[in-house]
Amino acid sequence: MDALSRAGPRPARGRLGAPSSGTQAPAAPWTRFSAWLECVCVVTFDLELGQALELVYPSDFRLTDKEKSSICYLSFPDSHSGCLGDTQFSFRIRQCGGQRSPWSTNDRHYDSGAPVSLQKESSHYFGYVYFRQVKDSSMKRGYFQKSLVLVSRLPFVRLFQALLSLIAPEYFDKLAPCLEAVCNEIDQWPAPQPGQTLNLPVVGVVLQVRVPSRVDKPDCSSLKQCGHENLLLTPLVLSSVHELDLFRCFQPVLTHVQMLWELMLLGEPLVVLAPSPAVSSEMVLALTSCVQPLKFCCDYRPYFTVHDSEFKEFTTRTQAPPNVVLGVTNPFFIKTLQHWPHILRVGEPKLSGGLPKQVKLKKPSRLKTLDTKPGLYTAYTAHLHRDKALLKRLLGGLQKKRPPGALAALLRTHLLELTQSFVIPLEHYMASLMPLQKSVTPWKAPPQIRPFHQDDFLRSLEHAGPQLTCILKGDWLGLYRRFFKSPHFDGWYRQRRKEMVQKLEALHLEAICEADIETWMKDKSEVEIVDLVLKLREKLVRAQGHQLPVKEETLHRAQLNIEMVIGSLPKDLQAVLRPR
Repeated sequence: MDALSRAGPRPARGRLGAPSSGTQAPAAPWTRFSAWLECVCVVTFDLELGQALELVYPSDFRLTDKEKSSICYLSFPDSHSGCLGDTQFSFRIRQCGGQRSPWSTNDRHYDSGAPVSLQKESSHYFGYVYFRQVKDSSMKRGYFQKSLVLVSRLPFVRLFQALLSLIAPEYFDKLAPCLEAVCNEIDQWPAPQPGQTLNLPVVGVVLQVRVPSRVDKPDCSSLKQCGHENLLLTPLVLSSVHELDLFRCFQPVLTHVQMLWELMLLGEPLVVLAPSPAVSSEMVLALTSCVQPLKFCCDYRPYFTVHDSEFKEFTTRTQAPPNVVLGVTNPFFIKTLQHWPHILRVGEPKLSGGLPKQVKLKKPSRLKTLDTKPGLYTAYTAHLHRDKALLKRLLGGLQKKRPPGALAALLRTHLLELTQSFVIPLEHYMASLMPLQKSVTPWKAPPQIRPFHQDDFLRSLEHAGPQLTCILKGDWLGLYRRFFKSPHFDGWYRQRRKEMVQKLEALHLEAICEADIETWMKDKSEVEIVDLVLKLREKLVRAQGHQLPVKEETLHRAQLNIEMVIGSLPKDLQAVLRPR
């Protein structure tokens, strides 16, 4: 793509615009920067070339041609949006391979402590965009059009939107030198640590954030005020790094929020047709977040265009629609995606004194190629009865002019409790498949986890089902049966089984460390003893890489046991087994 040739692979640079000379010190490793961001891109509109990648920083970061193309097209609203002024939105693209640095120990450490829904993406990039379009008579087209894009593997939409609102206006005024300074500041930030409150200085402001941890209580507040005595500046406190205002996002669909929750839970294909990338991306991110603490295991694209490399894959009629949530702004998609089972069309958000005008539930046959009115076009019938009390409370809160944050918290709590009521029976049944701890012995392989039998689980719901924690009536059994066929059941089951296997391995390691190894060795051959050393060492490496949940004390004892066992062997074997 000619428009992108300017941003092809290039040598490492010491500064934004200057190639490094051979005598200069090596470029900064950008270790701290890369804990938060992959790179920063600037996309501009070239009269001859169209959207063009003007700058990538750090300049030695490698993007494939397909990734560059996607970033360029997704960083500008399409012509139907008519966005004037400044606008923010986000997108998500598939990583296309190419040269990549290995998954670091810091990434594994972060993922081991973060909630599954906030772990780093392994095969996709998020793009967080600040787009400016203003009249400018000095430009040939009469407009200044440019986007600043933060590319990251972290789903921290609130944090990166706040960061962009600080640095983008500054960059559009001062250009490259400002961007270099910002990237150097980010390279001084501490790495994201689950459960920790961090102070992140940038352009004269300190952003204070708390990175969620997987051991957080679901209803705990995201960030508690902490001392500012060591800070020269009063920090700008972000209540969350990732949570959107669900009430604002779901304004036009509040009467259908439970049906939408079911569609997300089941991983159903859904198109969101919105008037702008800002509305489309926020609606898609809100929808995919409403099943937390479950990880959303399907693909989703907060903003998607006809130029996307997956356009043909998603619009083909030769097979069933993929399990994807697409956010689009071009009405052309109504025609190309008419065969999709669920299409949500929303207008510009308008919050008046009362409950905003709600979109209507309509049959897919009512979908018109042109002039389609706002509505949820689907033939799906919800399994659970609508929670009318929730709508009353939200309407009452509006009438009493309660703060929008309180209404958002009410809606988020409702969805969280609904998801928990659905997941708790699954968790209880899964826990019953775990072997008893007393069955884990040091000199035998860990026992196997029993298989998940769907019929056994469904029978258990009679006395241990969601009715214990949720007042909603409906066809819970039917919902579980459909859930078993969804990517989310597969994703949840694989994750839980992986954690249980790791727990069994950790218990096995503890059992070996607590056993009398010297007595065991007395009647064992050298081959058996060497095998023990190798197995212990393998478990120790996994545990040190945060892949096994073990205490530091156990790690220390395992290391001492390895040394003791090696010391009992002949000198020639000791030389082979001890690292040089």
